[in-house]
Amino acid sequence: MSRNENKVVLAELLREEISRRGFLRWAGVAALVAGAAGAFPRPAAARPPRRGGALKVAWLDTVDTLDPHITTSLGAIRVHNNIYNGILKVGYDGKRVRFVPDLAEKWEMPDPVTHILTLRRGVKFHTGEELTAEDVKWNQERLRDGQVGSPHGSKLAHLDQIQILAKHKIKITFTKPYQFLPVAWTGSTGRAGTIVSRRAVEKHGRAYGRNPVGTGPFRLVEWVENDRVVLERHREYFEMGTDGKRLPYLHRVTILLTREPSAALGAIMTGEIDGLSRCPFPFVAMLRNNQNLTVYGQVEGNLTYLGMNNRKPPFDDKALRQAVAFAIDRTPIIQQAYFGEAIQACAPTSPPMTDFYNATLCGSKKGQVFDLQKAKALRAKSRVQGEIEVEYMTTAGSTGSGGAGTRVAELIQPMLATIGITARILLYDQATWQKKRLAGDFQMYDGGGGADLDPDETLFPAWHSEQPWNFVGYSNPEFDRLVTEAQFEPTLAKRKVLYEKAGLILAEDAPCAFLAHPKEFKVLSKRVKNFQYVPANLMNFHTVWV
Repeated sequence: MSRNENKVVLAELLREEISRRGFLRWAGVAALVAGAAGAFPRPAAARPPRRGGALKVAWLDTVDTLDPHITTSLGAIRVHNNIYNGILKVGYDGKRVRFVPDLAEKWEMPDPVTHILTLRRGVKFHTGEELTAEDVKWNQERLRDGQVGSPHGSKLAHLDQIQILAKHKIKITFTKPYQFLPVAWTGSTGRAGTIVSRRAVEKHGRAYGRNPVGTGPFRLVEWVENDRVVLERHREYFEMGTDGKRLPYLHRVTILLTREPSAALGAIMTGEIDGLSRCPFPFVAMLRNNQNLTVYGQVEGNLTYLGMNNRKPPFDDKALRQAVAFAIDRTPIIQQAYFGEAIQACAPTSPPMTDFYNATLCGSKKGQVFDLQKAKALRAKSRVQGEIEVEYMTTAGSTGSGGAGTRVAELIQPMLATIGITARILLYDQATWQKKRLAGDFQMYDGGGGADLDPDETLFPAWHSEQPWNFVGYSNPEFDRLVTEAQFEPTLAKRKVLYEKAGLILAEDAPCAFLAHPKEFKVLSKRVKNFQYVPANLMNFHTVWV
């Protein structure tokens, strides 16, 4: 089965019931489309590709490590996407997000828990070694190794056994039909499918994150702390360009680790650099009007919310949390904090979760919406009456606020005052903010996440009572049951029902107040050609030329 046929099959796997009978039927569908054009055609290039050349871009995000199995930073993942490949990758046709083959050329499912992967032949690591099934096996086992301490290991918690069938063929069996697997196995948002070099990990040990080796289009040649990351073309990269030669077209990419947005903005306006990995909201309109620049972006699986500590007074009181959720008017937050570049969130599921997102939910008044009269009635039922003073923890960085800095907190503060809550805003650097959140040392905080493409990526780790990312301390047995059942439910329609029920329970219990789905923007000079925008694919340069 060819790469393009597999794209069709994998798209159907996400839309329909995953079963033996279903897989055989989809295989028949794929046979009918053999020889057809690719599922996700690239736009016509303005001119033939040019080989060579260099790109200089600014990263307005923290890069913690270049070990994809360890990182918790989106800034780092933006770099990883250029160094590594995943078992699968994210595909986008302008309407739907899908998961399509990358290192796995063929994916067969003889039953709902068994996955037989046939890997591409001739794929080389940056050091020249060939990728084999043994490498994939070792990577999956590394993720589950408790001594490694991967924050993404839980994505493979139900993996049962791995068998090598041939040099480029592997059989992976799970204990249950795990529906999050297509996301987990992507090389961008999933991380559990990103393939690193075993030899490099064994050579460098704990220092591997500064000495990464993958199979991706670029290899690391320099990392200067707080200054730059320099990548050069991987000459034996397996993908071919439109000219019939190996990608990438670029020879070098220099990533400037920029702390000050104004400096990066000035540099791209004057042409000193070619791109921004993330554009601050106040400057989106200005950069859109610049004839020398192209701004890419939309909602990319992002969600922001106001988290409340459910373990401690006063927010161990459901009525008080509900009062907060209904007292917040999302419209001025979207207009003033996100400069109109966001949509309202009344439940946790976001638009790129295309099979699960309900665009009519907020309009139908389900979930959390602004209703000051209801907020005051709930406040009157709360245990603590009179004025309440609370601490509101925020950060000027991208974490939590979705890139809006302190603007969200400053807008919410007077809204809470209308229901008798005085919020004292405490501004922390990102490292301190993260440390306090992890320790549960807060009352309220700006929360959020990004690049989530499946509800299981958001609901389960952030709010299941037994998960370490449940920072607010939320606990509801029915919610836990629903999100756990959805992980293994093979029918897409039933999964959607389970997640919608779970999302509405979460909105009702209000462990947090959902705020917005902010957009994510990338900016590139118009001298950069053929950039392929894919939501939550973050920023890849393998098809770009200048």
